Amino acid sequence: MKLISFRHGAIDSYGLVDDQQVLDLGAVAGAEAPDLKTALAKGLLPALAARPAPVLPLSSVTLLPTLPNPGKIFCVGHNYEKHRQETGRAKVGHPSIFTRFADTLTAHRAPIVRPRVSTSLDFEGELAIVIGKGGRYIPEDEAMAHIAGFTCANDASVRDWQWHTQQFTPGKNFPATGALGPWLVTPEEITDLPAVTVTTRLNGQVVQQAPLADLIFPLPVIVAYLSSFTPLSPGDVILTGTPGGVGAKREPPLWMKPGDVVEVDISGVGLLRNDIVDEV
Repeated sequence: MKLISFRHGAIDSYGLVDDQQVLDLGAVAGAEAPDLKTALAKGLLPALAARPAPVLPLSSVTLLPTLPNPGKIFCVGHNYEKHRQETGRAKVGHPSIFTRFADTLTAHRAPIVRPRVSTSLDFEGELAIVIGKGGRYIPEDEAMAHIAGFTCANDASVRDWQWHTQQFTPGKNFPATGALGPWLVTPEEITDLPAVTVTTRLNGQVVQQAPLADLIFPLPVIVAYLSSFTPLSPGDVILTGTPGGVGAKREPPLWMKPGDVVEVDISGVGLLRNDIVDEV
């Protein structure tokens, strides 16, 4: 299944993409599950997908971030070896974790906004996973059963603010810098997860590319580690790391600027496209 969150007219909803149509599952669920996060938490998606639903042309809806209202967004830093090497970070025994706020998210084909206080806006294409089944102390061998699906992310980073201190939080939480979309692909759609490849293009040129097989900490390790210090809940989002090739480590640095187009293309998952604009 491919699941989206969307706006149609003045109404926010969610649905199942079927070719160029959307089955409006939110209209079917009504108050029982007004958003995708609630439908995940209640385990309603299979039943909703089996019911008759209003059909909308995909072209008639405006996509929202895949999960517009996640309770938690976790990001894994330096999780591809090439990226670790280009940043000069030492090898570590546990994932490096930082967080994003939900109000930093932006959708497929919505702009990523370069803030007025910086010109050092960098791209970071990533696979994001969405938790479907919550839990605490989740064993690695059970972790994949807790994943509702996969989506594309661009953890766009305001590098000078990220580098003010050793902490990442400011540079990772400017409004409209965390792109998430276009949809959530459920696990049965992915037949060979290690071969799934994350590619980032800036103005049509490939700037990042690596398969998930290159992750230092694979998905089950990440889920198990996070759930050891905090309960994971349905709808939580985890960005799993970016490949090498970020703009900050190029000579000269390659920053995104207004008028640029950035795409995160993940095989079997989808293509996330955003224009870069300046903050008004």
